[in-house]
Amino acid sequence: MNQKTIVIIANLDTRGAEFKMVKEMIEGRGHRALLLDFSMEQEPFFAGDITCETVAKEGGLEISEVRRLYRTERIKATENQVRGAKKIMRRLLDEDGVHGVLGVGGGTASLVATSIMQGLPFGMPKLMASSMAAHPKYVGKYVGTKDITMLNTVVDVVELNPILKIQLINAVGAICGMVELSPGWKVEFDKPVVAITSFGFAERAVEPAIHFLRDKGYIPVPCHAQGRGDRAMDELIRDGWFQGVIDIVSRGVGETLLDGNCAAGDDRLLAASEAGIPQVVAPSGLEMLSVGGRPELLERYKDRPQAVIDKLRIEVRTSAAEVAQMAEIIAKRLNLAKAPCAVLIPLKGWSSLDKEGRALYDPQANGALTRVLKERLKPDIPIKEVNLHLNTPEFGQEAVTLFHQLYTQKQEQLS
Repeated sequence: MNQKTIVIIANLDTRGAEFKMVKEMIEGRGHRALLLDFSMEQEPFFAGDITCETVAKEGGLEISEVRRLYRTERIKATENQVRGAKKIMRRLLDEDGVHGVLGVGGGTASLVATSIMQGLPFGMPKLMASSMAAHPKYVGKYVGTKDITMLNTVVDVVELNPILKIQLINAVGAICGMVELSPGWKVEFDKPVVAITSFGFAERAVEPAIHFLRDKGYIPVPCHAQGRGDRAMDELIRDGWFQGVIDIVSRGVGETLLDGNCAAGDDRLLAASEAGIPQVVAPSGLEMLSVGGRPELLERYKDRPQAVIDKLRIEVRTSAAEVAQMAEIIAKRLNLAKAPCAVLIPLKGWSSLDKEGRALYDPQANGALTRVLKERLKPDIPIKEVNLHLNTPEFGQEAVTLFHQLYTQKQEQLS
């Protein structure tokens, strides 16, 4: 087994025996363990392999100033240590000196460690063992859109005890297994990789489209368009992982505009446009707004048609005026595209909730999208209307056929 290097992110001024145990277990597996100490409060019980003084200087401050700020302006101390640790991790990456990262601790350690992890490459093993791992208000902030694995220690990470010891052993086993089996994050593909957005209300189109893409020689990667997944897709586009996008579920545009549960940020569609990769955009999800669990939104839209899936998934119908606003946003972002792109619009409905006889069916409101796009899109961006329902295999095939035409056009431009 090849020796791998695992960085353990630690605050050694408040904990000690726990990290010694973790370091020794990793080394017992035949790997190199580097303790990176971001301590901010006081002198650590023992020095890390990468000391808190070094981390502080890399962040721009002396450790004495970090400790002073910790008492008066804690956020500035924390930001300095995160900044310094990120610089150190980037150097280790450049030197091929790190293969996985393990964080252990409570609230502060989780914030610092996961902030550092979020700057590391997609695919690098990242594990945070924390008593905060099940806290609903914080986990989304810790993980964001990154591939960070959270392990819930249940008990606090303060001095060794039999229950904590079990969880730390599990954490070491997890990170060692990850680095031992990981193929690395510098992956080369022998075929173009194409992202395809998906959700349950469009799966009858997405699932066949995946097979049609494979048949045409692409590697399809479905991205769950629930706000986080489509935002992560855009980040991966910017990192160069995808050579094209079939954006069947563009709902994140409307969810962001109207502050729904599945908001995907203010730059949906921009990543593909700016990266210069071909994209096909379809309107699935623009006809609905996710309001489950949001009393203020449920009250605001109480007079609109609703589709109740469960207590957390309640979708309300968007209006023609709101769809028109979404179209303005889509047009503005597609007009910036550096590669061929197109919009594909099904005329019989945009999701399984938007069909004749279902709660969100409103072809008149849907029509506002086409009207505005025809007014706002550049003339060289095609709008293709098809007499199909979106949630069908036939629509999935249409999307793949159109994408293949755009991809071929892009390749011809490059040759």
